Amino acid sequence: MNCVEPSALPLRKAIEPDACFAVVAPAGPARLDVHKAAQWFAERGYRCRVYPGATQSEGYLAGADAQRLQDLHDAFRDPSIDAVLCMRGGYGSMRLLDKLDFELLQHHPKPLIGYSDITALHAALYRHTRMISFHGAMLNADLLGGKQAPTESSLVAQLSGQVAAGDPITHPAQFPLHTVFPGRASGPLLGGNLSMLGATLGTLAELDTQGCILFIEDVNEPLYRVDRLLTQLRLAGKLEGIRGVLVGDFAGITAAALAPLLRDTFGPLGVPVLAGWRSGHCDPNICLPLGARVTLDSERQRLVLEQALFQA
Repeated sequence: MNCVEPSALPLRKAIEPDACFAVVAPAGPARLDVHKAAQWFAERGYRCRVYPGATQSEGYLAGADAQRLQDLHDAFRDPSIDAVLCMRGGYGSMRLLDKLDFELLQHHPKPLIGYSDITALHAALYRHTRMISFHGAMLNADLLGGKQAPTESSLVAQLSGQVAAGDPITHPAQFPLHTVFPGRASGPLLGGNLSMLGATLGTLAELDTQGCILFIEDVNEPLYRVDRLLTQLRLAGKLEGIRGVLVGDFAGITAAALAPLLRDTFGPLGVPVLAGWRSGHCDPNICLPLGARVTLDSERQRLVLEQALFQA
């Protein structure tokens, strides 16, 4: 399946005042303060519905596979739910891939929000439904964790349709970006957590990266492991035909340490590469619309949305 224009299909409806968010936990468990969560949404004019798996724990998983899968399906199926927000990452999303009802999800398209382990779900959604999803703030660590602006505002702006075709996806000026290779390219924005992109090779969530702007980020991976993961993608043919690279946060690795590896990996491809983008396991955590067509201008250090995220 090639990444050809048009990219992903716009979702049906942007969130509005009094929108209802489903809180689901497709991956790991966390101690969720349900009252605090409800208060957070209410203060912003929204509602939430916490699904059972988000308050359960089975070791390193938030509830049994069957429960976490049912929560996802129920949240998408329910017409009163406007967006599906993941509680946290961790591990567990991959265990659901071969059981996901993609026909159901495609019939009830709505925003799925999360990052880290949720990368597996983002990739599977795009591959099987061409649905836009959002690499953005999760409930526990980000929204209830008090991360600084524009973590919340970038998420709300995109979910509410305030970011339209032709608009830049703004990046906080106090965090410098680094032009690794200058240039300008357009394509669907795909990717997410680098470890998960490697883990999903050969699975239902393996992405076809031809013609895409590749986004990567990770956390607590030493430099040699990042090298190994990038080499894995290269040897699997996933870097052939990409049009550009947006490098998110690699927590624990300095920009100076990462730069030589980025040059070695992407230099032979002759594509624009922009690094230092504050998306991932970082504060702030900027929302990105995965699957949507974007233009990356690494020389001007700009990322521009090139399609509507929602139907008119």
